[in-house]
Amino acid sequence: MSNTTTTGLDQRLKQVLSQPSFLAMKGLAKEIPIFIQTYDPSEEDDLRRIVKGVLQGLKQEGLRVSHVDLFDLVIELLEEKGYLDTVLKEESSWSKSALFETLQNVSEPSKELVPKLMTAIGKNPQLTLITGSGRIYPFLRTHAVIEALQPEMVRHPVVIFFPGEYSQDADGGSYLRLFGSTPSTKIYNAHYRATNLAYFDTPSS
Repeated sequence: MSNTTTTGLDQRLKQVLSQPSFLAMKGLAKEIPIFIQTYDPSEEDDLRRIVKGVLQGLKQEGLRVSHVDLFDLVIELLEEKGYLDTVLKEESSWSKSALFETLQNVSEPSKELVPKLMTAIGKNPQLTLITGSGRIYPFLRTHAVIEALQPEMVRHPVVIFFPGEYSQDADGGSYLRLFGSTPSTKIYNAHYRATNLAYFDTPSS
C-alpha cells in the first residue's frame, strides 16, 4: 500500500496499532516512540473518518488510546489567554504578520503547546494519535512540535498523522514536506527521531 493514500489505511492501522510488539515498543532500542503516518492532503476528510473509526475500534478492544488534534489545542490556548474573541472579531483588520506572530507566540511548542498536549494525552495511555498537523501550518511546524515533545520522554507510542511526505537519509537527516509540495529544509537535529509508520510491518497472515 502506498503511504500517500488512505485506501486500506484503516485496516493497516488496526493491524499495526493493536500489535502487542508495537504497543510494547519492541525493536526501538533507545529510539523515541514517535511515528509519522503520511497521507495525501486531498484525502483529509477520509483521514479524519479513518482516525475516528480506528480510535473507536481500538477502545472497543480494551486499549487505552488518546486522540489529540493540534489545531484544537491552539484554539484552547487562544481562549485560555483571552485572545480567541479578539482574533475572531478583528482578524480581517490585522496584517498577516501580526496574526502570524500572535498565533506563533500563543502556541510556542516548548513552553505552551507541548505542556498542553501532555495534559490532553493524560497519565497512562497505551497509545496516542495526533492529528491537525496541516491545520497549524504555517505558524507551527510539525518537526518543531516533535522536537519539543521528545524531551518529555513519552513512554508509549505516539502516531502523528501528516498530510505530505516524510523521508529519512542514511546520514540521519530527515525531510517533512507538508502537502507534498511545500519546500522542506533538511532536519539535522540529533535529537529529532521519528519513525515512518509505513515501514512498520503488519502481522503475518
